[in-house]
Amino acid sequence: MPIKNRFSELLPEITEWRRDLHQHPELLFDTHRTAGFVAEKLEEFGVDELVTGIGQTGVVAVIKGRSDSKGRVIGLRADMDALPIEEATGLDYASRTPGQMHACGHDGHTAMLLGAAKYLAETRNFDGTVVLIFQPAEEGGGGGKVMVDEGMMDRWNIQEVYGMHNWPGLPLGTLAIRPGPFFAAADEFNIVVTGKGGHAAKPHETVDSTVVASHIVIALQTIVSRVVDPVENLVVSVTAVESSSKAHNVIPARVHLRGTARTMDEGVRNMAEARITQIAEGIAASFGATARVEYDRGYPVMVNHETETGHASDAATAVAGACDEAPLVMGAEDFSYMLEARPGAYILLGNGDTAPVHHPEYNFNDEAIPAGCSWWAEVVEQRMPVS
Repeated sequence: MPIKNRFSELLPEITEWRRDLHQHPELLFDTHRTAGFVAEKLEEFGVDELVTGIGQTGVVAVIKGRSDSKGRVIGLRADMDALPIEEATGLDYASRTPGQMHACGHDGHTAMLLGAAKYLAETRNFDGTVVLIFQPAEEGGGGGKVMVDEGMMDRWNIQEVYGMHNWPGLPLGTLAIRPGPFFAAADEFNIVVTGKGGHAAKPHETVDSTVVASHIVIALQTIVSRVVDPVENLVVSVTAVESSSKAHNVIPARVHLRGTARTMDEGVRNMAEARITQIAEGIAASFGATARVEYDRGYPVMVNHETETGHASDAATAVAGACDEAPLVMGAEDFSYMLEARPGAYILLGNGDTAPVHHPEYNFNDEAIPAGCSWWAEVVEQRMPVS
């Protein structure tokens, strides 16, 4: 694998950064220590501009190439936040914060972009400007949207933007990508079913909200199996059921359902929202109950731009000898907001045969670092070659 030699040399140092970050996970926008660590390293590397506090705790740094004949500007983005999960790896560098861990590998993403930053600041073997984006609150907070809304793209005249995520199950150090829709839109719904509570021995005197809610849960699955075109992608999952009573002998007056809908197409997304509401309200009414539905739209579909996907694939081939076709992912990613603002692409980096992301035994594979750093650097040097 033609990894850049400098990253093989830097591997112990970058690994040390990664494991330090792993020991100190932070959630959502509360990435103060992580942002401080990133800013300190970038300052050491001698970046040309360093700004903190973008998107609350985001960090943006600028590195200028040895020339700038065409005015090109490329953005490279890594996410910094962790998850509210209790770590179960038993590692000597495991999380020191109870109930929080880097269970998605953002520690690895941050460390790899720092490694690429060090290399790019040393070599400056490109014609143009690189903008390094270290983003908080990817895990549900929409930090990418906040940074875009605060004018990041216009402020630094970013013309293209690229992101990366490690991927358990892909062979270590390999790279995979696809053009077009890649990661799903992620929406949430809450359904509150209200009937008439009463004694469990006298169900005929009640409108049993538990029975009504059960029918709704089953009927929601028909949206996927009987409403949407089979060639479309849709997931509707009810993930929590909570009644207003905890007693064995009480029929509750209310049941609260929580769930998520994942889609790859805006039309399917609109249909899912409408059908969830229609099914819940209609079934409840048929039993003499009511259903109040709240549907909250989350991250939009993440769509890779075709031309930039080609550039990302070319860089991957230069690093790994090939670039595989990635699968559609029904998980969500708030890099989608950056790809709505600017053309760009998002790629997967093989983490090997490890526990899946969002799992208490997951750990980023440090052996993937040279490939990840090399890809960042290769994107820059291929897209902005020195004449």
